[in-house]
Amino acid sequence: MRGLFALFMLLAAALGSAQESSNIRTAVFAGGCFWCMEPPYDKVNGVLETTSGYSGGHVKNPTYDQVSAGGTGHAEAIQITYDANKVSYSDLLRIFWHNIDPFDAGGQFCDRGDQYRSEIFYSNEQEKELAEASKKKVEAELGKKVVTQIQPASTFYPAEAYHQNYYQRNPLRYKYYRFRCGRDQRLEAVWG
Repeated sequence: MRGLFALFMLLAAALGSAQESSNIRTAVFAGGCFWCMEPPYDKVNGVLETTSGYSGGHVKNPTYDQVSAGGTGHAEAIQITYDANKVSYSDLLRIFWHNIDPFDAGGQFCDRGDQYRSEIFYSNEQEKELAEASKKKVEAELGKKVVTQIQPASTFYPAEAYHQNYYQRNPLRYKYYRFRCGRDQRLEAVWG
C-alpha cells in the first residue's frame, strides 16, 4: 500500500510540474532600443527572462548591423519569457505602453527609422484581442491616435550576446545613452 501511495504522489508531482511548465509563455514587443525595454520587465515577479533581438522582418538570421541600417523589415524587439500564473499578458501590455511613445511613427526617442518602431507581436487570437483592447484604452486615456502596430508574431531572432542585459553589464554607458536619448523625459511628458 505504501508503494502505491508513493507512486501516486510521484505522479501527482509530475502532473503538477507539467501544469506549471504549461503556463510558461513568451511575449514579443518592439519599443525602440531593446536595451531600454529589458529593465522594466526584469523587475516583474513572474518574468523569467528577457532576450533582446529582432522580429517582424524578412531576412533570416539578421545581424545588428543589418537591422540598424534598415531594410530588413525587422524591429529591435524583446522576447519576454514569463509564468502566466504570476503575471498576465495584460500586465505585460500595460508595462509596454508605459515604456514607449505610442504617437511616434518614425522610431522611438532618439532612435529613428522603422527598425525602432513600436509594435506588439501577438501569438494567438486572445493576445491579439488583448493588444487591440489595450491600444483603444491608451487612445481613450491619452486622447490621441496611437500609431503602434499590432501584427502576428514572426520568427524572433536573438541579438548578439553583447546586447543581452546590456544595462546590467554596462550601467554607465547605458545610463548615459538613455539620458542622452531623452527617453525618460519623453515618457514623463506622455504618461505623467
